[in-house]
Amino acid sequence: MVVPVALTGATGFLGLRLLRQLLGAHRSVTVLAHVGSGDALHRITRFLELTGAPEPLVAELPARIRVVETDLERPRLGLSAPAFHELADGLGAIWHSAGSINLEGDLPQLRRTNVDGTRRVLELAAAGRRKPVVHHVSTAFVAGARRDGVAYEDELDDASGFENAYERSKYEAEKLVHAWSREHGRPVVVLRPSILVTDLPPHPDLPSHPLQVIERILSDVRRTAGPEHEDSEHEGPQHEGPQHADPAARHPHGPSPSPSPSPQSLRATVPRPRIRLVGQPDGRLNLTQVEHAAEVMVRLAGRTPSGGVDTYHVVHDRDVPVRTVVSLLEGLAGISIDLVAGKPDAPSALEALLDFYPGMTAYLGHRRRFDDTRVRTLLGPSAVSAPVDLGYLWSGLGPEEPVPAPTPPPASPTAVPSDRYA
Repeated sequence: MVVPVALTGATGFLGLRLLRQLLGAHRSVTVLAHVGSGDALHRITRFLELTGAPEPLVAELPARIRVVETDLERPRLGLSAPAFHELADGLGAIWHSAGSINLEGDLPQLRRTNVDGTRRVLELAAAGRRKPVVHHVSTAFVAGARRDGVAYEDELDDASGFENAYERSKYEAEKLVHAWSREHGRPVVVLRPSILVTDLPPHPDLPSHPLQVIERILSDVRRTAGPEHEDSEHEGPQHEGPQHADPAARHPHGPSPSPSPSPQSLRATVPRPRIRLVGQPDGRLNLTQVEHAAEVMVRLAGRTPSGGVDTYHVVHDRDVPVRTVVSLLEGLAGISIDLVAGKPDAPSALEALLDFYPGMTAYLGHRRRFDDTRVRTLLGPSAVSAPVDLGYLWSGLGPEEPVPAPTPPPASPTAVPSDRYA
């Protein structure tokens, strides 16, 4: 395609995958990188190398990617007036993927990043004489704190409140997008992914993803609680095969199927501290492969927009049981988790520390489903993605060893004496 396209957030977890898909559809891409954030082209190149991209594609990057350093919190993106208008006039499409996903962030800072950043991108779109189409990456979790039922693509309200400031900031950004579209009579494509995950193993040159951040929080809480809670982290048995620091070595041809762990590998080797978290044992969360989400988003962008706001839930067709997520966190953080109906009256030291991270733990109580009829109708069977199971999630988060066994929950957590909890 010859449409000049720009992308914010190109060095982020989703943005890197979007960029690779956009390079498959466009001759070149303008990357709107945050000023002072480092060599964006180097980070993009490193990602493509680590994920096994063809050598010709990597070699062409300097000629196909134009990096413009910007500040999404400043008027005109921090550019001079001539540079801003030159940039705006040269674009036919703008992808806004930059933002903060800090579930524990304070609302003023998240508004500066997620709402004001969106405002600045819309100003860029309004200034361009080509009238570029805006593709705004939001989140399915603008549905807020309603934990049951079905969230539909055309819904956007705050009647149920929000689980955290992140959700509210993304909701406010979407409201801004709708107002801008009405005011200017311009089309906008809103893309709402669910929780994005990958089976690509962690690497220091790759951005982290939401579940990785949650695992770090749990580990930090254990360390803060004292050395007696640190002994059993990552207690799965050591894998006897070769260790690969390079993700491409583990998946040289892209993501591979993730068979369920064998019963022999699902075993705990040392006692683990036990904690209680509020959640639904029959709850479910929607986790979507980030690579599949990026592909679906770019395919949807290739369709002619309606002229108003077209909203799409980019979600998995099958939810993941909360119990699977709990088992993952137990294995990664070296703890045992009991899901309970309400906050304990006498929280343990670890439980009290986790109260400082309410934005993370709220999702264990969700049983809500995201309707994606519009996407499935447009894309058909290709909108369906491969299963996300415990093995897949462990590959993208854990050390290279079999999945450790989750500690079986007691038959009735409320019957466990408080002094049993760490």
